[in-house]
Amino acid sequence: MARLSYPVARRGDVVEDLFGFPVADPYRWLEDGTDARVRAWAAAQDRLFRAFRAGWREELRSWAYLVDQVSSFGVSEPPMVRGSVMFLAEQLRGDEQRRLLVIDAEGNRRALVDPVELDPSGHTGLYAWWPSREGERVAVQMEVAEQPGSDIVVLDVRTGEVVDGPLPRARNTSLAWLPGGDAFYYVSRVPDEELPPGDRRLQRRVRLHRIGTPWQADTVVFGGDDAPDHYYGLTVSADGRYLAITAMAGPASHNDVHVAELIDPKAPRFGKLVDGSAVRARVLPRFLADGDLLLVTDYQAPCGRICTARRNDTDPAAWRTLVAEDPEAPLDECLVLDDPALPRPLLLVARTRHGTSTVTLHDLAGGRQLSRLPLPGAGVVSTLRTKIPHGHHAWFSYCDATTPPTIHRYDAVSGETEQETGAAMAGHTPKVRSRSVRYHAGDGTEVTLFLFTPAEDHQGPRPTLLYGYGSFGMPMRPWFFPLAAAWVGAGGTYAVACVRGGGEAGQCWHDAGRGPHKHRAISDFNDAAAWLIDTGRTTRDQLASYGVSGGGLLVTAAAMRRPDLYAAVIAAGPLCDMVRYEHFGLGCTWTDEFGTASEPEQLPWLLEYSPYHNITPGTHYPAFLFTGAVTDLQTGEAHVTKMCAALQHATSGDRPILMRREPDTAHAASPASKERALTADILTFAGEHTGLSPGEATTRLHECAAEPH
Repeated sequence: MARLSYPVARRGDVVEDLFGFPVADPYRWLEDGTDARVRAWAAAQDRLFRAFRAGWREELRSWAYLVDQVSSFGVSEPPMVRGSVMFLAEQLRGDEQRRLLVIDAEGNRRALVDPVELDPSGHTGLYAWWPSREGERVAVQMEVAEQPGSDIVVLDVRTGEVVDGPLPRARNTSLAWLPGGDAFYYVSRVPDEELPPGDRRLQRRVRLHRIGTPWQADTVVFGGDDAPDHYYGLTVSADGRYLAITAMAGPASHNDVHVAELIDPKAPRFGKLVDGSAVRARVLPRFLADGDLLLVTDYQAPCGRICTARRNDTDPAAWRTLVAEDPEAPLDECLVLDDPALPRPLLLVARTRHGTSTVTLHDLAGGRQLSRLPLPGAGVVSTLRTKIPHGHHAWFSYCDATTPPTIHRYDAVSGETEQETGAAMAGHTPKVRSRSVRYHAGDGTEVTLFLFTPAEDHQGPRPTLLYGYGSFGMPMRPWFFPLAAAWVGAGGTYAVACVRGGGEAGQCWHDAGRGPHKHRAISDFNDAAAWLIDTGRTTRDQLASYGVSGGGLLVTAAAMRRPDLYAAVIAAGPLCDMVRYEHFGLGCTWTDEFGTASEPEQLPWLLEYSPYHNITPGTHYPAFLFTGAVTDLQTGEAHVTKMCAALQHATSGDRPILMRREPDTAHAASPASKERALTADILTFAGEHTGLSPGEATTRLHECAAEPH
């Protein structure tokens, strides 16, 4: 293949002296997406990608068909049940976005919110919804592509009419209704006109809103100038007497907990139950029926434990362990079942052991395990939910490598678990063999690697797509993933490396790959690639890597360190310039995870692995595909443009360095047709450079497909 002729990108002479480190930034000018020169260069990159994509034709068509066949439809998330009403989101084949359904006590189903009716273009999505406890009203938040609005409106559930709102600037909010459905607490950003020009910090406040009053009259009950980058989580007790607020600076590994008695909801008097800077742990509270607290925490338990505490137990030594830590099975979540129909209150506990979920039933009073729930298979359970404020049913989502998410219901009165009627997923999936193995990282640490391969026996190496994330304590699980199902359906191996920096083995695993140790996550990923090659499962010419957001950082940094390991790299919405990441999107809130270039002792952490700063001119780099939104409010689009320009200039090889930009989409969520088109492009690109073609996969898929439920 001849080396591509890339659009010319001027190399500037910007070099900053940062604490004695000369840091070059030749493409600083690409950060200004409003500059006509930047727009012209990006448009030329768009044309280059479209021209390259035009050559895929038949392969792309086959991959697109396969992606469509393995995509799942229906209901993937457990319902919210309030009063006599069930709220759930459904997305059927052909739907660009989810719609919000309500099911009444008689089983009648109707669409309460259909985003496509509001915006036929499909670019407006249903972002979040919070039903009142009585089920008579629901607060709904829509999101338009990457616009920062995210207003909240309140609907009458019976009529579907808007009864309040919009409440502005509530992006990524938390919301907690008071009993009666006439008021709620929520989180919104301070108006821009009240902030210094260009202030990128969160600047959020917790407010009380009463239905029917203008948002300008909402009372600020928590938050201030001393916490510009804090996220807040809100919880109100079942009787409405108490409010708990969790506060953490960005997605930090520890948080504060504040609790107030709501004698006057407009002026709650908070006491700090947990000082995160002292405890250095995550503590998630929920109220029990007697007003005491159930605490899910990794304090002195990196894999998590469940405690009870009184509202004034500020000393963690006073907390009583209800369910102890299991060092081999990190705690995922728990759920209280305390309906009066039960002889005693119960606690459901979900853990994951080596990637496989278990759900156990406990006595809430003493924590004693009573039984273990039967699950459909050795897969992943997520999102435990019950009726609010008191329930005896528990709904949860289940999936595995070959099973799209399905909703199941556990009845604590009868002890029966069954699949929820009407909530099954449709879709055709290939026969997949799923297993986990352990490989040794360079320092001897054992790391888990999930392998998904075609069920039929096959000798010799396969084209392989290696995925990873390794940030923010986010655990990797053997979830069902349409991209993975399509890759395996075509005959390839899909591998997921559970590198340090994730949460697969609890908080210790996260700590081992963040801040000054972030380089370990990158080494772990390259060690996974080397293991796949050394064991004969693939070859260098058949191995591609893929990562999204923090995973995009991982795979790009890994390829800068070991470009010889990969035939191709796909980085979606990545972080690449780790010296200036705080200037883009929400980067200023992520310093607990990565560190900050404004501190002399932390700058070297970032320079050690920052992809943009570790490019070596004259290197034969793998094929690269950078994908992202034209406007990315999460990570910022400059990472993609700067990294793409720098690599195109530096590479000495003939493998393409391409940029695929998508207008009118978000960092992670897009209209369904655009998501599937992106997936098909990624698979075509990876397949072209590893030798994998859909071939007869579509025929095999139909032969082995299960009938839709």
